[in-house]
Amino acid sequence: MIDLNDLRARPDAYQDAAKKKRITFDVQGFLKLDERRRELLAGVEKMRAEKNKASRDIAEMDKGAREIAVKEMKSLGELLKKKEGELAPLEDEWTRMQLVIPSIPLPNVPVGKDEAENVEIRKWGTVPAFDFQPKDHVTLGQELDIIDIPRGVKVAGSRSYFLKNDGVRLEMAVLLFTLDRLIKKGFTPFLPPLLANYEAMMGTSYFPGGEEQAYAVGVQHARGEQIESDDAYLIGTSEVSVASYHRDEVLNIDELPKRYCGLSNCFRREAGTYGKDTHGLYRIHQFQKVEQVILCENDPEVSAAMHREILQNAEEVLQALELPYRVVDVCTGDIGRGQVYKNDIETWMPSRKNYGETHSCSSFHDFQARRLNIKYMDRNGEKKFVHTLNNTCIASPRILIPILEMYQNRDGSVTIPEVLRPYMGGESRMEAKQCKSVR
Repeated sequence: MIDLNDLRARPDAYQDAAKKKRITFDVQGFLKLDERRRELLAGVEKMRAEKNKASRDIAEMDKGAREIAVKEMKSLGELLKKKEGELAPLEDEWTRMQLVIPSIPLPNVPVGKDEAENVEIRKWGTVPAFDFQPKDHVTLGQELDIIDIPRGVKVAGSRSYFLKNDGVRLEMAVLLFTLDRLIKKGFTPFLPPLLANYEAMMGTSYFPGGEEQAYAVGVQHARGEQIESDDAYLIGTSEVSVASYHRDEVLNIDELPKRYCGLSNCFRREAGTYGKDTHGLYRIHQFQKVEQVILCENDPEVSAAMHREILQNAEEVLQALELPYRVVDVCTGDIGRGQVYKNDIETWMPSRKNYGETHSCSSFHDFQARRLNIKYMDRNGEKKFVHTLNNTCIASPRILIPILEMYQNRDGSVTIPEVLRPYMGGESRMEAKQCKSVR
């Protein structure tokens, strides 16, 4: 949600933002609605005040004057009811439209239509050159008996899987390794609710517009007709729960920045991706993430510093895992409605012969805070909306793709990254099922 006073002051900037983000929105149409609403609201409030005053004055009138006043108040009441009836749908439409107005990207966001026009800003690490024919993560997972996709599909449908044996331990190792690093940096860890209500989904700007990607929780009978709804949704990221933690609260400036990280299962329907990335663990319905969430002062410079910090945290994890990656500036056509700046980190995946997205880092300024109503009291006693940011510090099993594929050996075994070995009982390799893991 944006500052309406800013929209009224520079509508062209918001229309340009909608165009660059490839979002259909008629700014002038909204401003006409906004003006009509303000006029109607002013009239309704005036009539309410007149009606209240008349109600108080009637008690002191004589009988004749009272009868005349009662008739006038009745007439005023009828007109007020009519105007309130006109105002109600305008209010609903005005609120609905506010929720889809895009924020303005920062000047350093590259202009482009989709992910193909994202701009690489740096690389780290060396892409490996194998002296044998490497296997992809699916083949490795089957031979090591750590991934079972066919049985996952049998149980839960497409884009489903089982992790088993050392696959479970490897995923838990990378998650706990990342969580421990963030805790040492002063982040407060959360195991957040996996179910969120509409207000949390709307507040973090996943709704409206992203409903098709979320799993709604309800009760259905055999014919598939919904008979009861819990008004709850499985989260696609712990950002939804953690960013909503302080909803409707006023913080003190001395509490900021809030550095939070959420470890959670995540669920996405992947609607609209039929036939895309169907092989393996790249695009799936259920996964786990450690997500960084920041609440900071309403200051672009402070916000930019926080963005650099959480992006660096994610890069340091990949560097510790010794996985080559690149960082891109996400272009206007590929960032979300509320994001003002976004970086993706793409990690090298040998089976794709390319970099694949593994992390996203987003700045929202006060877009989410306005929707969630999270404010702080500054040193002058003024209430301001906080700035919010988030970053995927690690997501699995997608990160297992580069780990398995780049740490594979000629004999089919996979070397466990050194930093993860303490989380796997000191094991240094995963070997085929008939062989034991070695220390």
